[in-house]
Amino acid sequence: MSANANVQSDPAPEARPSLTLKKRLKASPARVYAAWTDAAQMMQWFGPENVVMKEAECDPRVGGRFRAVMIENTGDRHEVGGIYRELVPNEKLVFSWSWITTPERESQVTVTLKADGDETILTLHHEQLFDEASRAGHEHGWTGSFNKLEKFFA
Repeated sequence: MSANANVQSDPAPEARPSLTLKKRLKASPARVYAAWTDAAQMMQWFGPENVVMKEAECDPRVGGRFRAVMIENTGDRHEVGGIYRELVPNEKLVFSWSWITTPERESQVTVTLKADGDETILTLHHEQLFDEASRAGHEHGWTGSFNKLEKFFA
């Protein structure tokens, strides 16, 4: 056994886990898009149930940045940010995603919005996650965020 046997190597991007979640929301695609691109609105729903938003910044243009600071009910502070890579108003957002504590583990989030009557079907695809533990943690976080977003539009 070599000395590096317990070192976890960084998996190639194409081999990394991903997750896809869908949520039907009682709001138009324009309202849902605004909730993702307006910092004041993000403050009201972003993050799972065990966090409160402390800060949010959005510069929704290709090359613009977003940042979210959350405080967990344990008091732990979490900060995530990224760069907008693609924006199609009321239809699609693509942005990089990395936690301030692990910037080398950058992943990508794609949010698509599809009108269905007076509601919107939101599909989130988070890809190039570091490992299965990261995938599970992000699934928990996004599911909690979606539940809060649903209440935001109620």
